[in-house]
Amino acid sequence: MRYIGLDLGTKTLGISISNGIIATNYMTLRHNEDYDYLVDEVTKLVKEEHINKIILGFPKNMNNTIGERASLTLEFKNKLEEKTHLEVIMEDERLTSVVANNALINADTRRKKRKEKVDGVASVIILQSYLDRRKENEK
Repeated sequence: MRYIGLDLGTKTLGISISNGIIATNYMTLRHNEDYDYLVDEVTKLVKEEHINKIILGFPKNMNNTIGERASLTLEFKNKLEEKTHLEVIMEDERLTSVVANNALINADTRRKKRKEKVDGVASVIILQSYLDRRKENEK
């Protein structure tokens, strides 16, 4: 089974891929909230990489409510499901960007490079969290 992990940021879409064990950073796409463009690009990747499941970060508020970003992410999810004909699983992404930034800081990544890489690293954290939880539930 092949998975793709997505972190939808305000300016970029972080993308990671996994064969079901370890998530790895694949690429980051820049966008101007043109979700149709992003859906087309993800659909191409799904076909090229033979993806079976899409895991999308769900940016809920810390109090577990759904805000504007989460609503946009749900719209993006619906477009992805319609275009790819795959189930899109929503994975809680609270604090993933913080964890990603801290990992990049610990790796001595400069501020400008961190901004470019944070959504990609966050997508790895989102996908790996899903894979780890799925594995734990199989026990």
